[in-house]
Amino acid sequence: METYATALLYAIPFFVILLTIEITYGYFVKKQMHKVMDTVSSISSGLTNIIKDTLGLALIVVSYPFLLEHLAITEIKATWLVWTIAFVVLDFAGYWNHRLSHKINIFWNQHVIHHSSEEFNLACALRQPISNLVGYFSLFLIPAAVLGVPHMVIAILAPIHLFAQFWYHTRHIGKMGWLEYVLVTPSQHRVHHAINPEYIDKNLGQILCVWDRMFGTFQEELDEVPPQFGVLKPAGTWNPIIINFQHLWRILQDAWRTRSLRDKLRIWFMPTGWRPDDVKEKYPIAIIGDVYNFKRYAPEATNGLKLYAIFQMLVSLGLMMFMFYNYTEIGFEGLLIFSGFIFIGIYGYTTLMDRKKYAVGIEIVRGVAGILWIVYFGDWFGLNSYLPMANMWIGAYFLLTIFAGIYFSYFENKETELGMAA
Repeated sequence: METYATALLYAIPFFVILLTIEITYGYFVKKQMHKVMDTVSSISSGLTNIIKDTLGLALIVVSYPFLLEHLAITEIKATWLVWTIAFVVLDFAGYWNHRLSHKINIFWNQHVIHHSSEEFNLACALRQPISNLVGYFSLFLIPAAVLGVPHMVIAILAPIHLFAQFWYHTRHIGKMGWLEYVLVTPSQHRVHHAINPEYIDKNLGQILCVWDRMFGTFQEELDEVPPQFGVLKPAGTWNPIIINFQHLWRILQDAWRTRSLRDKLRIWFMPTGWRPDDVKEKYPIAIIGDVYNFKRYAPEATNGLKLYAIFQMLVSLGLMMFMFYNYTEIGFEGLLIFSGFIFIGIYGYTTLMDRKKYAVGIEIVRGVAGILWIVYFGDWFGLNSYLPMANMWIGAYFLLTIFAGIYFSYFENKETELGMAA
């Protein structure tokens, strides 16, 4: 996990640069594909995923080294062949894992966060799950284990394969000629994220589009069918932690409410979105009917709140980068506490973005806890060694979040309501 954290120290600045380029380009060509709150929500989701994956917070059903030890029937010697086979197998496994996530109710829960944005841009790519608490991906790598692909090759290629899926989340690049027959392109992935009936559950490939063409899930982007983005059961929140578990909560409720014991068991493995008949009638859930005319999520947000949301997101990013930089020195228990502060912070400010009254309580409790930590230890997880008077700066930050939580929850909310009434 420390190796993954080191890789992210280099990858994150690259993501930030590409995001900045896309936002800047959209501004100058007057075709902006980013909305402040949506982008903050997307990036915040990425932060939670990165922290969760870096800490290894998942129950691994079976590891790749275990499969390699028990299933390998040969060992590939030629270096170029090892890397080629490993890449193809990873991509093939990724296709089927992705397809499973779109087709089975319980697995959709860990993927819905990625589709929850009603925009499509590079920030949307960062909407990755924290709800994948059971690690089973290695089961899709059985062919690699049988062929004897070394574990280190998979460990190195896996993050590269994941990061390589970032660039095609954009609306600024059109069709790419002959590459459309080999690689997953922005055009193809726009189709994948679209909720138009013509596009649902299509283009499930990750790097190579050959799997979609082979297994009947390919769909070209049609000029007469402009993609509309989001999910058919809208998230209705900017809070990425809530989005991660919304679908699971709905399944749990339906499993509890249905009178059929058979439905209580099979609901988990039925096609995505399936619900028992008795529950569906009694507890209907709003689903988008007309994908071209639905109300997108956009609660009232002043420029002040938008700036505060951006500020909180940037501070969270900075804290996370420091945490990765000092991964070993902080220690696992310290990392859990440190990441807890970041998680609660993200929950707090995205709830504030939703204009929920209880957000102020989260901000106050977190702020007071952070200040007490600094008072007790006189430092913020070793930050004083790198930044003079770091404890004062972090303490001031926590104090600011307390006052901001109160202001945006009560005073600005009241001003906004009075302005709307006038």
